[in-house]
Amino acid sequence: MRLLPAEITAAKILIVDDQESNVLLLTQLLREAGYTSSSSTMNPDEVCGLHRKEEFDLILLDLQMPGMDGFQVIAGLKTSLLDDYLPVLVITAQPGHKLRALHAGAKDFISKPFDLVEVRTRIHNMLEVRLLYRKLASYNALLEQTVLERTAELRESEARFRSLTELASDWYWEQDEEMNFVKVSGPVLEMLGIRVPPLAGSSAHSSADGWDEVQRVALQEIISARKPFLNFRFDRTRPDGSKQEFQVSGEPMFNHTSRFVGYRGIGMELGGR
Repeated sequence: MRLLPAEITAAKILIVDDQESNVLLLTQLLREAGYTSSSSTMNPDEVCGLHRKEEFDLILLDLQMPGMDGFQVIAGLKTSLLDDYLPVLVITAQPGHKLRALHAGAKDFISKPFDLVEVRTRIHNMLEVRLLYRKLASYNALLEQTVLERTAELRESEARFRSLTELASDWYWEQDEEMNFVKVSGPVLEMLGIRVPPLAGSSAHSSADGWDEVQRVALQEIISARKPFLNFRFDRTRPDGSKQEFQVSGEPMFNHTSRFVGYRGIGMELGGR
């Protein structure tokens, strides 16, 4: 991820200093360095309001000001941040204030009296970091939105798939990797010869249900081997001796790491269609 030089020189910069001479010096330095969007205030009480309105990329902040000093300004900015990055470059003549300012949340400092080369370098470096931070945040937001859109598309596609399978069949079913049914539509539990107490009312299988045991065992062997099956025939004998014929199709499901996560399939009653 790169920044163009024009992106840096177009950054919004606020100068905060109660000394007019310092404001004029920094304004001239920024203009000569090619920065096109700088402003200033000599009133520290205005800083938080200005930042909420303008969202500055960099605030050059003098620490020693009457009334409200730079540390109080930093504390105020931290309570009204639009993001978790505090774009403050402090200006101080007190060596002991540098570490305190960094602990308070400032990102860097400029020493008085000014070394103009150092000032330009620190401003450029901090703006580069700040703008990259914003670009990364914007990229992450775009990526998150893209993921949400793709997820919605997949869910819509899955809904269409299920709708079509339900139209083309009598039953739709899904099982997880432990072969527990997680989605069922129709008497599929009986078709596969598996009883689930909450749905079927009994955990035991009775041969009185009329299903062909050879077919049932064959299908269970296919599922245990994680193989797909197409139009597998199932027969059932009713208590009155009449026959029912069914066919089922299913496929194993795997995730992006090729791990088995379950089965899904459809079934239909042949005599009823």
